[in-house]
Amino acid sequence: MKKVIVIFGVFSSAVLFGQKSEEFVKINYNSICCGTPSVDPVINYIENFKKSNNTKKVEVYKQPGLGREGEFRLYVGASCLPKAKKSKFWNGLESTINAQNKSRNTGSDGMVELLLSEPVKKESLKEINNLILYKKEK
Repeated sequence: MKKVIVIFGVFSSAVLFGQKSEEFVKINYNSICCGTPSVDPVINYIENFKKSNNTKKVEVYKQPGLGREGEFRLYVGASCLPKAKKSKFWNGLESTINAQNKSRNTGSDGMVELLLSEPVKKESLKEINNLILYKKEK
C-alpha cells in the first residue's frame, strides 16, 4: 500500500510541476485606410532573438479576418524562456513595435499594438476558431 501511495505521489507531482501555464501576448495589426502594417519587423525580431539566444521556444499564432482591410492579431508565447531572457525578449519586442509605429505614415498606415498587460492562456487560444500557427511567408 505504501508503494502505491509513493508511486501516486511521484506521478501526481510530476504532472503538476511539469505543466507550465503558457501565456501569450496579443499584438493587434490595425488599419486606418490602406491595409495593415507589415509583420516583417516583429517576425524578424523574433527570428533574430531565437538565433542569437539559441532557442526555439517562441511560438507565434495568427488570427486573421478581424476586419475589412485585413486586420489580424498575432499571439506570441515565450513562457518557456528563462526569466532573464523573457524580460529581454519582451523589451526588445516592445522597442521593435514602437520603432515601427514611429516610422509609419500617420495619415494612411495602420498601427501595431502590443498588449503586454493582457496575457492570454494557451487554453483560451484553443477556443479561437480561425487561429493558425504562423509561418513566415517568403
